[in-house]
Amino acid sequence: MLVALALGAAAYLKRQAGPPERSRQPVWQKRFCVRVIDGDTIELDGGERVRLIGVDTPETVDPRRPVQSFGKEASAFTRRMVEGKNVRLEQDQDTRDRYGRTLAYVYLQDGTFLNAEIIRQGYGHAYTRFPFRYEQQFVQLEREARENSRGLWAR
Repeated sequence: MLVALALGAAAYLKRQAGPPERSRQPVWQKRFCVRVIDGDTIELDGGERVRLIGVDTPETVDPRRPVQSFGKEASAFTRRMVEGKNVRLEQDQDTRDRYGRTLAYVYLQDGTFLNAEIIRQGYGHAYTRFPFRYEQQFVQLEREARENSRGLWAR
């Protein structure tokens, strides 16, 4: 009798809870990069601006500040890597920043993870103000770039 009652209660609670939550799967989009705005921001077909998650490069287009040291080099690196190429986007828990830009991880057709490569080569650093999926990996890549005096860490 107790077993039947327990099974009935469990079935009732399961129905009340609704469908099981799906694990958050990355949303992938294939797009085309029409231009690079600066080292950590690109523009895609259709005029969509994408801010690379977890990466901060020296500023080149902030109207409130002069161009920062190594900013032009960081922008040029990102331009060489992605401008005029097809890319694949992956989003994380936050999909837009306060300026309305899409937040994404960007991958090149050959599988290169652009966000990570910028940090690995020393053109930017891990931006850890907000949590993101690859935070520990990016922090490690920045540490290695610093230790090996790559890019902006060579100065």
